[in-house]
Amino acid sequence: MKTVIHWFRRDLRLSDNTALSQAAQEADVVVPVFILEPALRTGPDVGAARLAFLLRSVEALRISLEKLGCPLVIREGASDFELPKLALETGAEAVFCNRRYEPYARARDQKVARELDGLGIRFRAFKDAVIWEDREVLTGAGQPYTVFTPYSKSWKRLPIPPPWPAPAFRGRYSASLKSTDLPLDPAAFGFPLSQSVPEAGEAAGLDALRRFAASAVREYAARRDFPAQPGTSMLSPHLRAGTVGIRAVFAQLAPEKNSAPTVSRESFEKFEGELIWREFFLQILANFPHVSRSNFNPRYDRVEWPGTDAHRAAWEQGRTGYPIVDAAMRCLNATGWMHNRLRMITAMFLTKDLLVDWRRGERYFMRQLVDGDMAANNGGWQWSAGTGADAAPYFRIFNPVSQGLKFDPKGEFVRRWVPELAAFRGDAIHEPWENPLAARKAGYPDRIVIHSEQRDKWLALAKP
Repeated sequence: MKTVIHWFRRDLRLSDNTALSQAAQEADVVVPVFILEPALRTGPDVGAARLAFLLRSVEALRISLEKLGCPLVIREGASDFELPKLALETGAEAVFCNRRYEPYARARDQKVARELDGLGIRFRAFKDAVIWEDREVLTGAGQPYTVFTPYSKSWKRLPIPPPWPAPAFRGRYSASLKSTDLPLDPAAFGFPLSQSVPEAGEAAGLDALRRFAASAVREYAARRDFPAQPGTSMLSPHLRAGTVGIRAVFAQLAPEKNSAPTVSRESFEKFEGELIWREFFLQILANFPHVSRSNFNPRYDRVEWPGTDAHRAAWEQGRTGYPIVDAAMRCLNATGWMHNRLRMITAMFLTKDLLVDWRRGERYFMRQLVDGDMAANNGGWQWSAGTGADAAPYFRIFNPVSQGLKFDPKGEFVRRWVPELAAFRGDAIHEPWENPLAARKAGYPDRIVIHSEQRDKWLALAKP
């Protein structure tokens, strides 16, 4: 009787799960395991919101597997110790998992593979988190793309595979396998939760996908940039935790797109473009792992960031005096989520107005975001700072006032998160310094910098 361990990581679902489907097809008995690794306590980017979403998704997975008579084994410790130990306990011939692309995850998996190989146990990793991996979409010269548009064109020419079927478990392993009794709560890891977190787990993810595909996606192109409107999919936490499979997303969208009127096709294509951005940044991280700690473009290594800790702290707290920036940061701090347009505005403000090193902001976002993903977060920050894989680098500078006027024209989002400015009407809410007495009386801070002045400083600092 062949036994295989399936190691759940960021694939916390039963449907459209490559490695799990393969394990169920090849093995008589599948032993599902999730390991609470030390990095969940000590990692530099650990955040309560993301940890809570992960742990709640694990709990939802545990319940689903229990109903199928295949209880989830939960262990606490280092994977290179716990997996060989579990393999010996169960007599497993192999450990299956879905591939990860972050440098630290790749190093860990290599260590796990060596430990298992020493025991004669196979380690098999499968493509799952992406449609196409880092060496599957290449230039004509066989090199990775470093600019999005040609990458996207090549990506779109390839066929999208269908979702993997849900597993059918044939055999049952012994119920005597011990699991940790550590509560699946971020507070147990030293990270008490103060943010609101969306509903976690596979059922919640699939429900969010169905609702988006049935309605909001049709107006995505028109509404996606306006943070006061419910115009985005809210799938990012699920894609990050793997409670929804990427092939399932495309499969859910396909019939809706095919039946949609021509005027709505642009919206589907815009959303698909965002999914391709996700894969673009993943292949950048996989092919150029130095981006996880330094500039993609080494020309910017010479830049010395003069921004101060006081300015960075004001940015983190939503006290910069720029309403759209402050509203976005307060929303992040309260909910663990930030609208994509606001991520660009706030990142560009920190780097090009406050002149603070993008790595400081990247790290703060990772600690706060419920959907914090190394590749997407790093790619977004380097795009905003002008140091990344981009055709228009340092001279792209967002004006926070014009961005607020354009994407929150009625001030609805600002008013929700910056109640001090509730009395300001119309355009005035985006320029409270024009009425400084009223702003100060309401308790809103003065601008900590003047955008036009900082813009000139940045151009002088970054110009070749």
